[in-house]
Amino acid sequence: MPTPPYRRIADDLRRRILDGDLPPGAVVPSENVLVEQYEVAAETARRALAVLAAEGLTEARRGSGTRVRSFRPILRQAGRRLSAEQWGSGRSVWQADLDQRPMAVDSASVDQRPCPGRIAGALGLEEGAPVWVRDRRYLVEGAPVMLATSYLPAEMVAGSAITRLDSGPGGTYARLAELGWAPTDFREQVRVRMPLPEEALALALGAGTPVVLIARFAFARDGVPVEVNEMTLDASRYLMEWEFPA
Repeated sequence: MPTPPYRRIADDLRRRILDGDLPPGAVVPSENVLVEQYEVAAETARRALAVLAAEGLTEARRGSGTRVRSFRPILRQAGRRLSAEQWGSGRSVWQADLDQRPMAVDSASVDQRPCPGRIAGALGLEEGAPVWVRDRRYLVEGAPVMLATSYLPAEMVAGSAITRLDSGPGGTYARLAELGWAPTDFREQVRVRMPLPEEALALALGAGTPVVLIARFAFARDGVPVEVNEMTLDASRYLMEWEFPA
């Protein structure tokens, strides 16, 4: 079966992007240019450009056309960022990912709520039991990259800095350690899906961009669960890395 014309155009442009002929930030040939170059209808050229946008390779910029994405992927090294050496020394787990790139948190909130059913079992609580919930949106170089919601048993963290917006140096895990509940083990579950409408809006996702969902479970001594953290990441902005012995 022959390849549709819009796919051939998308394949050519993709190859140029991946080979570096069109480097990050470069202007992608416009719809009109593609119409003339490939002798196709405007709708065919439009569909080819839509394929690249859906793959996260390009982005439309108001006033400057469509360009190759220039955001450098965030290298997320789970073992390094969650080490006790990292948060125990007062550094944010984010500092392990960013290599001095600017990061900010906005849309943050902290409040006490009834524990959702999907979280209760993981925390060893009854559904509806009180938990402290920390909601954050993270921006790197001004771009939204991740949404995160942490759940912690209310009785465990009552009165601590964990119940305030600024939890202090080292973040939640450093404060848990001060309370006698230092995390000793973590488990993460990862899956990928297309975003919900509110996720696409909050992360400013381009059409067709998936999200990575990470559920992290933190345990203190004797396997006591101390936190569940549900994260939603813009898949186009992350490179995941796991390192372990053979």
